[in-house]
Amino acid sequence: MAKTILIVDDSSSLRRVVDIALTGAGYEVIQAADGRDALSKLAGLGGKKVNLIISDVNMPNMNGIEFVTEVKKDPAYKFVPVIMLTTEGQDEVKDMGRKAGAKAWIVKPFNPTQMLNAVQKLILP
Repeated sequence: MAKTILIVDDSSSLRRVVDIALTGAGYEVIQAADGRDALSKLAGLGGKKVNLIISDVNMPNMNGIEFVTEVKKDPAYKFVPVIMLTTEGQDEVKDMGRKAGAKAWIVKPFNPTQMLNAVQKLILP
């Protein structure tokens, strides 16, 4: 059965690029436009498991750090790996992401192969 990955980014074109790369590699993808949208999509899955989350940092309504902080409070998602895919490269922002629970950090513009390698390392077989 295909592993499911949630992509959270306010750029629909970026979500599409990531979606194409991931579905091409055999993953199932759920897209969300911001942290709030992502939380409501997770709540509406009805027990279906998300195996990995890829999130931007800078988004309206709820940014990526706030989203990761919230999602890690949920016992069902406490151990789900999170990759931050963002234009933010400053150490302070990366530290905030790590403290919130992010496992990897990829700076945009990104190489889809690099992203897939990170996904494969973090997603359990």
